[in-house]
Amino acid sequence: MEPDKKNTPAAEGQSPEEEQQAPADALSRTPDDLEQEQAEQKAASTANSSTPAEKKVSPIKRFFKKINVYLLLFVLLVVIAGAITAVNYLNSQKTAPEPNIANQSLTEEALKQLANTDATVGAASQTLNIQGNTIIAGQTLMRGNLNVAGNFQSGGSIQGPSLTISGNTNLGSTQINNLQVATNAAVQGSTTLRDLSVSGTSTFSGAITASQITASRLVLSGNAVLQVPNHISFTGPTPGRGAIGAALGSGGTASISGSDTAGTVSINTGNNTAVGCFVRINFAQAFTAQPRVIISPIGPGAGKTEYYVDRNTSGFSICASSPAPANQAFAFDYFIAG
Repeated sequence: MEPDKKNTPAAEGQSPEEEQQAPADALSRTPDDLEQEQAEQKAASTANSSTPAEKKVSPIKRFFKKINVYLLLFVLLVVIAGAITAVNYLNSQKTAPEPNIANQSLTEEALKQLANTDATVGAASQTLNIQGNTIIAGQTLMRGNLNVAGNFQSGGSIQGPSLTISGNTNLGSTQINNLQVATNAAVQGSTTLRDLSVSGTSTFSGAITASQITASRLVLSGNAVLQVPNHISFTGPTPGRGAIGAALGSGGTASISGSDTAGTVSINTGNNTAVGCFVRINFAQAFTAQPRVIISPIGPGAGKTEYYVDRNTSGFSICASSPAPANQAFAFDYFIAG
């Protein structure tokens, strides 16, 4: 007689599906084997029920996980730089507005108020910047130094106790009361000088035209040539007349006209002329060395006289080696070179 399946341990606690999936030889298993198999199936079902279901991840999070964060920052910087470049380009294409400088007039009451009050702007350590143009109709006083970074133009005269210019200066018409040049001075055009006093050495490479040149000493160097197209005049004080000699005779006279360089000795002989000197000529300024005296006779009486010269640094004498014609008027011209 077959055992009752309802009362068997294997049938207890099994679902119909498990009964169908039971192997065909389940009848051959012992009750212990069946209990062990049921325990294992309960543990497996408990583990499957305790395992939580996998959560779903949003597509945006999966996208950010796949993309690098540094790449996103680089793209952001490129976008910002492009936007700044576009804004600057659009601003540069705009036409700059013309500045509108408005003039403001001051009433007479405002001018009186400014004249009676003083206004101080800022301190000595601060700087006042004026961006626009400034027109000052009245007088302006600068208590400190005035520095001009650009060009300086003045429509009127410039007055000051001293003027120092370190660079080049172009002057149109200039009047100078006292001019002192410390170093070199170059004058390219014609120059008109009323009074010129030169205390040092002067060199002129070109021609000099002057109505009168007064010099204490004139030195011609090298193969210099002195050309005088007109007359030469030697001026100066007249030499003094010394003692009258026996060559004039009794009642004879002598006079001198000219200078230490050139002149004339006029002689009027008297009676009883003799051998000796006619007259002594004393220089107004003595020579430093023995001078050279050239005598030229004037008139027949001088031609008949055997004359000669006695000289030294202080003067010279005109003498005769034979008695001169008596009661005659003649003269001697002289030229003296040192």
